[in-house]
Formats: sequence, C-alpha cells, structure tokens
Amino acid sequence: MAEVNDRLIFNFNTPESGKTWVSVNDNVMGGVSEGKFKITQDKTLFFSGSLSLENNGGFASIRCIPAQLGLKKNDSIHFEAKGDGREYTMNLYTNKRLTAFSYRQSFQTKNNQWVEISLPLEKFIATSFGKVIPKAEPIDPNDIESIGFMIGDKKPGAFQVEFKEIKAKSK
Repeated sequence: MAEVNDRLIFNFNTPESGKTWVSVNDNVMGGVSEGKFKITQDKTLFFSGSLSLENNGGFASIRCIPAQLGLKKNDSIHFEAKGDGREYTMNLYTNKRLTAFSYRQSFQTKNNQWVEISLPLEKFIATSFGKVIPKAEPIDPNDIESIGFMIGDKKPGAFQVEFKEIKAKSK
C-alpha cells in the first residue's frame, strides 16, 4: 500500500506513456553513442543502447518533456530500477534556461535485479557539461520541470536499465 506522502510523478501503464519522453544522446555534440527507450508490456520504462567515447562522446540519456512535476521541498524521488550493474544518473532540469545545465545525482544498479532507489532533492548537485558548478544555488523544487536518466560512466559498450513508476515522497 502506498504511503500517504507518496505522489506519483510517472507511471508506464500504457504505450502512450512514452509520448512524454525523448532521447538526447552525445550526437548533439558529435558523439556516436546510441540510447533509446520503450514502454514494455510489464509497464516499465526500458532505456538501452550503446555508450561510445568516440568523437568526444560519452553519454546517452532520456528525459521527459517539460511539465509541472509538483515536487516540494524535502521531497525524495523514488523508483525501482533493474539494470546491468552500471552507474546511472538522474538529471533534474529547471525552467531556468541555461545551456547544458542540470542537477544530478548518481545511483548504482545491480545486474538483473530490482533495487529501490531514493534520491533526496537536497542531494542533487548543479552541473554543466558534466562539470560541477561549485557556487550554484541549491535546486528549487518549484523550478523543476523535467527529469531524466543518463549513462556517462566512461565505459563503452552496451547498457540497459528498466524503471518502474516514479514517485515523490515527502519526509
């Protein structure tokens, strides 16, 4: 049973659930990594592809199109992930239009095992082009309009990770 403070952000109950997501890979900067996603029959978001470091590349990502996500101070983002044992990153994008700017937090997957992930908003770190911005303001939950998942662990090769519904939980 869901906790009273759980708020659904995304579920993947229908094939149409994928219409609010897009792939953004390093080809925007000349790289050749490939990342794609699909909604599975098991009602999950499946993100897979191949990471390449060629042509100064090294990332593949997916993100939702901008929307009001209803996140609040002291929230954590919760989801279950079944991956390949690699490290992935959740990115939060704000309505402040800054080039290649996001707040990031990494999480570890276990090979072919579902794990519960909880990412507190206050632990997301401001980054631009993968570099930490030391004096950036902490994230304001009211400004968050998009979330995404990324792989950029500098390990070329195939990757895959699957996500169940994504929720916000208040402390």
